[in-house]
Amino acid sequence: MTAVLPAGAHNRVVVADDTVFDGAWSDLAPWSGVPAVAAFLTRDLLAPARAAWLAASEPHRETLIATAARVGIAQQQEWRDGGMAIVRWPTAQPDAGHDDQHVDHPEAPREPDAGRVWLLTSGSTGRPKQVAHTIDSLTTVATDQPPRTWLCPYTPGAYAWWQVVTLSLSVPGQDIVFVDGARADIWPHRALEAGVTAASGTPTFWRQAIFRSGETLAQLPLEQITLGGEPVDQAILDQLGEMFPDARLSWIYASSEAGAAIAVHDGQAGFPSAWLDRHTPGRPQVRVVDGELVIVATHGAQGMDTEIRTGDRADTHGDRVLITGRLASDEINVGGAKVSAAEVRGVLLQHPEVLWAHVRGRKAPIVGQMVQAEVVPAGAAATDGLTDRLTRWCRDRLPEYAVPRRIRVLSEIPIKETLKSDV
Repeated sequence: MTAVLPAGAHNRVVVADDTVFDGAWSDLAPWSGVPAVAAFLTRDLLAPARAAWLAASEPHRETLIATAARVGIAQQQEWRDGGMAIVRWPTAQPDAGHDDQHVDHPEAPREPDAGRVWLLTSGSTGRPKQVAHTIDSLTTVATDQPPRTWLCPYTPGAYAWWQVVTLSLSVPGQDIVFVDGARADIWPHRALEAGVTAASGTPTFWRQAIFRSGETLAQLPLEQITLGGEPVDQAILDQLGEMFPDARLSWIYASSEAGAAIAVHDGQAGFPSAWLDRHTPGRPQVRVVDGELVIVATHGAQGMDTEIRTGDRADTHGDRVLITGRLASDEINVGGAKVSAAEVRGVLLQHPEVLWAHVRGRKAPIVGQMVQAEVVPAGAAATDGLTDRLTRWCRDRLPEYAVPRRIRVLSEIPIKETLKSDV
């Protein structure tokens, strides 16, 4: 197989973290002696970019990229038993003569499945699973785009990370800036310095940035804002629309298994119900079965069923379908009455003093469960009496059994490596 230089080879790549790099994709020097079948595990942001360049520019390779924290010893051993080398970097400077890399070679090396790119699922229901892609299946935008400098805050190797990376690799004029998305007190300043004009992140990522660095965030000259990875509610869309009135506001439903399936650009939560069961050549079909979003994928992972049950709850409200959360964790049983955690969370987020909210069931005598909520106040909201105000707010909008019996006020938004707020 002959290597073909990616179309975006000369796009600018900036790593705005402890390891600083400012150059082009083609400046990311190759390594000598890196096996063709390799899992790249790292603690920084530059090494994954180099591994992605290696996978895109040398199509004979078989590649997996992940952070070291996501992969246990047992899983690494399974990969080595299956013929995959483990490549680690404590640091990864772009000069090939100064790589500090360590390779655990497999007992029985094998030939690569040429072009294979392995992704790990989020692991929200247990140990992360491997799903198979290629650079082509991960590239969902390959047409000409206005020149932009994209912020990539996602954990290296995740599906959303690859979406931004393949956009920069495949489309000229799409520069990329890698940051640690969990460091909301730092990345907005670095994004401003790097000239970021487009950014993609989860709703939790955006809420945390507003909370920690709202004034700096508002200075970014954003032309495109994209949300995904979690249910996208109207409150965060309205906040971003007010902060960046000239930016196009989009949200995308995508997963490692189903690929990018839904893209909405009208600034509204949910998608038009007219899209259900719509057949469009080359595009995924979406439907709702027993309250669950089902995707008939066209760019999903290889080896998956064509029809993928997502496990996400979808509710039709008038002419919109809202994706509100995981089915498995949404229902709270209060004395036989069913409460939707997503509905309660939505009511809390509508309150002007609430920036972030999380709702769950808590064991309780007699009724089995009661509704419990955690909130982070918005801006300079006074915490004195806030729980009482929120309780009254909920009582005016929810059945009595759905009103949270306990509301905790947090000082920070909990955020995971995935930039999600599952707690």
